[in-house]
Amino acid sequence: MADRGLVIVYTGRGKGKTTAALGIVLRAVGHGYKVGMIQFIKGEWYYGELTSSKRLEPEFEMIAAGKGFVGIIDDDHPIEDHQKAAGQAMAIAREKLASGAYDVLILDEINYAVKLNLISEQDVLDLIAARPQKTTVVLTGNYAPEKVIEAADLVTEMKEVKHPYQSGIKAKKGIDF
Repeated sequence: MADRGLVIVYTGRGKGKTTAALGIVLRAVGHGYKVGMIQFIKGEWYYGELTSSKRLEPEFEMIAAGKGFVGIIDDDHPIEDHQKAAGQAMAIAREKLASGAYDVLILDEINYAVKLNLISEQDVLDLIAARPQKTTVVLTGNYAPEKVIEAADLVTEMKEVKHPYQSGIKAKKGIDF
């Protein structure tokens, strides 16, 4: 069982889901493991992990496959564009898992992609079922579907207790993005 991968879910309305997944990246790369991260929503904005991830290559590969956050102020993409990007992210995830080359594959914001109807819950469950036995799969994003939670070995729910935005403090470079 030592070489059996896990299914890990980081969900909830609090901050820290992607950050927790990136913590796994640091640990896994430190052991020489091959790690992939596919971002289902993020993609058009600049955020720090785009640059820092390059420093961890070749053990870590990050793919920003999304078209950006859906339905927010500066989202100028029709929903069909977001659905197509999420479908392409699913195809990439299937390919990466099928290769057997990854010890850890992180599917960032995939739960949110299901909530937004960009991909189906069944697609996610099929992906989990098809993973190689040795591969740990990490799924992030709030609104994790109940069946995904049931399929997981570890589920952590991030709960917001206090947020700087409530005091008028905007997102901070190096902390939030």
